[in-house]
Amino acid sequence: MRVPCLLAAALSLHAATTATWELNGYRDFLRGRTSGLSITRDGRLTLGPRLDTVFSSDQAQIWSVAAAPDGSLYLGTGNRGRLIKVDAAGQGTTIWNSDEPEIFAVAVDRAGVVYAGTSPDGKIYRIENGRATEYFAPGERYIWALAFAPDGALYVATGQQGKIFKVTGPGRGAVYYETAQSHVTALAFDRESRLLAGSEPNGILYRITGSPARGFVLYDANLPEIRAIVAAADGSIYAAALGGSLAKKTSAASSSSSTSSTMVTAPATSITVTDAQSGLNPAPKPDPARTAPAASSPISAPSTATEVSGVEKSALYKILPDNTVETLWTSKEENVYDIAAESASALTFLTDAQGRVYRLDPRSDRSHEATLITQTNESDATRLTASAKGLLIASGNPGKMLLAAGPSAANSSANSAWFESPVHDSGAVARWGRLTWVGSGQGVAFKTRSGNSARPDATWSDWSDPISDPAKSLIGSPNARYLQWRADFAGVDTEIDSVSIAYLPQNTAPAVRSITVSSQASASSTAKTTASATSSAYSITVTDGGDATTPAGTQSQTLARPGGQQMAITWQADDPEGDKLSYSLYFRGEDQREWKLLRDDLTDNKYTLEDDVLADGRYFFRVVASDKLSNPAAQARQAELVSPPVLIDNTPPAVRTAAPRRNGNALEIDVDAEDRGSSLRRCEYSVDARPWQPVEAADGVTDSPGERFLVRIADLAPGEHLIVIRAYDAAGNAGLAKVVIR
Repeated sequence: MRVPCLLAAALSLHAATTATWELNGYRDFLRGRTSGLSITRDGRLTLGPRLDTVFSSDQAQIWSVAAAPDGSLYLGTGNRGRLIKVDAAGQGTTIWNSDEPEIFAVAVDRAGVVYAGTSPDGKIYRIENGRATEYFAPGERYIWALAFAPDGALYVATGQQGKIFKVTGPGRGAVYYETAQSHVTALAFDRESRLLAGSEPNGILYRITGSPARGFVLYDANLPEIRAIVAAADGSIYAAALGGSLAKKTSAASSSSSTSSTMVTAPATSITVTDAQSGLNPAPKPDPARTAPAASSPISAPSTATEVSGVEKSALYKILPDNTVETLWTSKEENVYDIAAESASALTFLTDAQGRVYRLDPRSDRSHEATLITQTNESDATRLTASAKGLLIASGNPGKMLLAAGPSAANSSANSAWFESPVHDSGAVARWGRLTWVGSGQGVAFKTRSGNSARPDATWSDWSDPISDPAKSLIGSPNARYLQWRADFAGVDTEIDSVSIAYLPQNTAPAVRSITVSSQASASSTAKTTASATSSAYSITVTDGGDATTPAGTQSQTLARPGGQQMAITWQADDPEGDKLSYSLYFRGEDQREWKLLRDDLTDNKYTLEDDVLADGRYFFRVVASDKLSNPAAQARQAELVSPPVLIDNTPPAVRTAAPRRNGNALEIDVDAEDRGSSLRRCEYSVDARPWQPVEAADGVTDSPGERFLVRIADLAPGEHLIVIRAYDAAGNAGLAKVVIR
């Protein structure tokens, strides 16, 4: 049973014990780079078709390809507008230089005469025997596609107003159908000779029939552009949709003609790729049967597609003869640029991700699982054409034609076939173990290289000596954080199902992020109220004559002082590998030198102390975190953090009052408050248990360990009164005194 690569990656995020990095299965191998190999839909690396360069040009792009009856190819290029003929032997000849920079569309009639559509000042030229004559000028900016009908009429797909023209002879052409879209991007004919057209920016596939023409929407895709259309003999229609290639082409046309005095405009189109689950609110699509053609508006640059991460970038659809639609393939990373039907059981398509060519069987229940038959490693692949010799692939920068030969040529590709894995991040410097693989056949050699930068560069090690013997597969690359492997295939029947690498990452020390010390009520005590918080009271009884007396009477009942306050020490710590941590907690006083152990081998990140177990003063707390529970003793790591000083003050202020005195109609009391542990913060008084009234210190600010206050009560009514004075320190302890006035 195969272990998914994501599971292997997750296992490597634990303790610094041996971990495994494994690549197996279709999705894993797609993340790498290949040459001369195929990735089957069952997830095996096998030898693929040979990939040869049959023609190289000095042009930046090959935009269009058309095959002639004699086996020649005609290439429409940019950005200098050349039409190139490539004969069966691979010899290329420029047969025409256009006055326009781009040739986006090329077609060949039954007699072998070639027609080319130029942009951005759209015209169609007929080229025969090395001579080009203007065939038709539709008066549109862009000509995106040309297609000959069985009756010999030439259909022309244009932009910026989304019109299709029908041309029956030199200068004899007229609008055949208006799509109400900005561009018509692709043309084809089905088995009943009905015209098929793809559009942009709403990704609509039309079937157009009759005279006057009437359009029927076969499919309204959720992607902006119908890029390519292929009609099968069984009546099925295949369409590729994506979002963005048109903007690239119009940008090329705009930049190529920037030196011209004619302003090159591009469609004022806003394209947004959305996901039904993403929470985005796209604007509704216009009704293609009702919306008027978009008027051209001069702008300085072409519009571009807005890509939303996490949603499909492209899709391949199958429209059945009964007009039902199946989605054969989708991708969030790759754009489908062209389709080619090799046979009824083999549909191939080209993507822009390193120029990959996929094959699928549209009749299969597993048609959504495409085989990667070859990877050109060209980032600008544009066109795919099926021929008797194999698959022809056009790419740019610079423009070239590649041939992927059939399976019979696999033997000759054995010396150059290879697979290069993605880079693996072990999370820390690692010691590499053995490389093992599952497969069949002989003739595969593995190499590895390592480094400490995320991308392989000059700082990485060289490729190691080949590993071909499973008994001698210890990796020789230097210890490092990143590793990559490469497999070179030299055997005809070699297949690889999975590759696994064992490694031991360096254990990384944990980190203690914070320490917090707070007070809380113990579980066995009731919550304290502010008025009954730790306090002391000093009281005197004053008579009108000023004599102090002690009242006589029975034994008073003592109200117990609530207690049970606790000090809670909590901390936050983590480990990069997710190791289980244990903690040791220490303390020392500000006037002490040595740390005292409070508790060892804690697994919780909290510890509580009784509030009075430490005398008043300033203390420091230290937490030491260790990952020894998840690692061998020799490899365990630890980290520590010391808290800021913590002031412990359990003693309330002492509050003393002088004898009250009369000052006119007011009563005045001098109050002295003093605290040994911290500064005073506020003072207040209450008359006959009524609400507390604040009193500020005599010097204006209550901020010292000792302060004097003046309590002044105006218009105190005659009779007996109870006056209580309360002072708080910085720790929240309250000291009280009372005065009885008669």
